[in-house]
Amino acid sequence: MFLVDASVWVALAAPAEPFHLQAEALVGSEHSLAALDLTLYEVANAVGVKMANPARAARIGRIIARRCESRVAAIDREQLESIADVAIHHGLSAYDAAYVAAARRHGWQLVSIDHRDLVSKGLAVTPDAAV
Repeated sequence: MFLVDASVWVALAAPAEPFHLQAEALVGSEHSLAALDLTLYEVANAVGVKMANPARAARIGRIIARRCESRVAAIDREQLESIADVAIHHGLSAYDAAYVAAARRHGWQLVSIDHRDLVSKGLAVTPDAAV
């Protein structure tokens, strides 16, 4: 099971992004995918607001719902301590730490394009490594 963070979904929405083709390959693969509820907000912000394309953000949201089915995990208060611990230990934002904590909790492999904060620290793999 791959927990796909928002960076991959945003790359899927933007053909000019360096990892666009790898994001397409992962989303189009037979692998089971999961997301966080947080992912939907991040995609809405990055694609809908920053790229000024709410229709594309909604389309990616529908793809997330279809590909992840019932595996869109909510962050609950029991995870907050774990998220804070991961953030402090690895020097991450709470957002990135939420993905790491959820992946650990569920035994999922985190997939991200965030090389600096996640991939380089061994906390995630890139989409091309996942496929």
